[in-house]
Amino acid sequence: MTQEDILSKVQNIFRDVLDEENISLTSQTTANDIEEWDSLTHIQLVVAIEKSFKIKFTSKEILSWKNVGEMVETIHAKL
Repeated sequence: MTQEDILSKVQNIFRDVLDEENISLTSQTTANDIEEWDSLTHIQLVVAIEKSFKIKFTSKEILSWKNVGEMVETIHAKL
């Protein structure tokens, strides 16, 4: 699975969890760019991504992400 494929799948998860069909993610997207993305939805997003990709993140990994691109890189490394 390429990073583009992962980004597309993550974008669909964001749309589902945040209930916002118009979300368009890039590798540079941050929580500041998406109004609905707060600390609670961040946890919901992480859990949904873990279930979807059948992986587990460490707390250190989650805290290290500065944008969606870094999240995608972590997912890619775990697949």
